[in-house]
Amino acid sequence: MRELVLARHAESEFNVAMRLNGDPSVQVALTEAGRAQARALGAEAGPVDLVAHSSFGRTRETGELAWPETPLLEIPELGEFTFGRFEGLRWADGFDDWVRTSAPDVGAPGGGESRVEAARRFVRGYRTLLARPEERIAAVAHGAPVAYVLLALDGKPPVRVLEGVEQARPFTIVSADLARALDLLDAWVASPAF
Repeated sequence: MRELVLARHAESEFNVAMRLNGDPSVQVALTEAGRAQARALGAEAGPVDLVAHSSFGRTRETGELAWPETPLLEIPELGEFTFGRFEGLRWADGFDDWVRTSAPDVGAPGGGESRVEAARRFVRGYRTLLARPEERIAAVAHGAPVAYVLLALDGKPPVRVLEGVEQARPFTIVSADLARALDLLDAWVASPAF
């Protein structure tokens, strides 16, 4: 890969309802506004040789609308956090408290993953893309996997509370910069702290 076009998926039904979804078996479609965002994403970013997406329908739907007729590749490692007992709930139903008070290596209650586990998984997914032969790849992921890379590109490790990432906004990253960002994330995983 020479260049990555990275984007968070377009607006989904759960975004509007402000509900958490880290289970790809739960069907969550894009809204009508989200479908328009997805089409605009492809027009703004330009053509790509491959569209990578997570195992969640909303990322695949975004990719298909943004780059119709482009080959698709599922990268499960770029999926959303697993939220444990917070799955399906609203951010304010306790997940916000957990985020603000838990250490990076502590999993969400009820079998959810820690931010360290998620970061390790995200890095594996991105490294899979770096090794691909296609020149220009789009990756449609979720807020956290996108935010972690954007922070790392600025030389910053993951933070306790992530700022939101605009939906369906393309970020173009050359492979050497992505590799450096992933090295930074690997270093944080080895010695995590907020």
